[in-house]
Amino acid sequence: MPDSQATFNRPVRPAMLRGWRRRCPKCGSGPLLSGYLKVRATCPVCDEELHHHRADDGPAYLTILIVGHILAPLILIIYTQYRPEPMVLASSFSVGCVALSLYLLPRLKGAIVGLQWAKRMHGFGKTVNV
Repeated sequence: MPDSQATFNRPVRPAMLRGWRRRCPKCGSGPLLSGYLKVRATCPVCDEELHHHRADDGPAYLTILIVGHILAPLILIIYTQYRPEPMVLASSFSVGCVALSLYLLPRLKGAIVGLQWAKRMHGFGKTVNV
């Protein structure tokens, strides 16, 4: 890159944690999402452009991965230790699966947008805001 567009380090961890909290990865105070999963075009506080993100299926994949790794062993443990009725087991774990998925999905999307911002991926690094 030319010297006029020197890159400054963007710390990954704080950007991902800000995204996890559904805040702008740059300033940490502006809201990242305008709806449940809709990313704002720009941050209303610092005017950082956020429309470059390409989270696509990443948050859904990670949500399925995490929920599956938490609930599958838990189902096995609960079933072998307590032997609940099949309908009780199915209904309680269905509710748990949906609740955990709805909790994780927007947070993981924010973390992925924060990672992309920190790594200057998909257009986040075209200009340097000093």
